[in-house]
Amino acid sequence: MIKIYHNPRCGKSREGLAILENSGSEYEIIKYLENVPSKKDLSAILKILGISPMELVRTNEAVWKEKFKGKSMTDDELIAAMVEFPKLIERPIVIKDNKGVVGRPPEKIKDLFN
Repeated sequence: MIKIYHNPRCGKSREGLAILENSGSEYEIIKYLENVPSKKDLSAILKILGISPMELVRTNEAVWKEKFKGKSMTDDELIAAMVEFPKLIERPIVIKDNKGVVGRPPEKIKDLFN
């Protein structure tokens, strides 16, 4: 089943969800601000995406600028920061089987269906 890590307040995340709705595929919506992924889950997501933790961080978020900007952080510290402050997680994330994408732009989600 397809999973979308979704923030309903985000326009790009809503666009990504619309792509899934139009795909005809079954999917599960995970509102990650309410159901925050664990460190283990986030590490697994990063592995599927094939990116580093820093590539998943939203560096324009106020909490990043206030608490983390300019600091040298390990991958584990970055993952812990995203778990503690899930607003830092880029969105939407869509996982299908062992493939995944960050839906920025949302059209990248369509690559999972090819």
